[in-house]
Amino acid sequence: MDKLHLYDKILSPLVTEKTTNLSEQNKIVFKVPATANKKNLKTNIEKIFKVNVTKINIINKQNRTKLTRGKKVKVSGFKKAIITLKKGQSIDLTTGV
Repeated sequence: MDKLHLYDKILSPLVTEKTTNLSEQNKIVFKVPATANKKNLKTNIEKIFKVNVTKINIINKQNRTKLTRGKKVKVSGFKKAIITLKKGQSIDLTTGV
C-alpha cells in the first residue's frame, strides 16, 4: 500500500488539555474523515507509527450552531478516533511524520 493512502485516514492530531491528559494512559486522539472505520485506522496507524494498537473508540461530533457577536454561526462537526496503544508504547506528535 502506498504511503499516501495510509495518511488519507488521519487528518490531524487533536491537541487539547483533555487529550494531553489521555496521553498518560497511552491514548492518542486523531481527527479522521467521516468514512474512516476501526479496521482501516488500526492497520494504518500500526504501519505509519510502528506501534501496537489495542483499542479504538470513534466519536462522531455533530454539527451545531453557536452565538458569536449576536449572530448565529454554524460549527461543522467532525469524527475523532481515540487510539489506545499497548502499554509502554507512545507516539510523539511533536516531531511530525
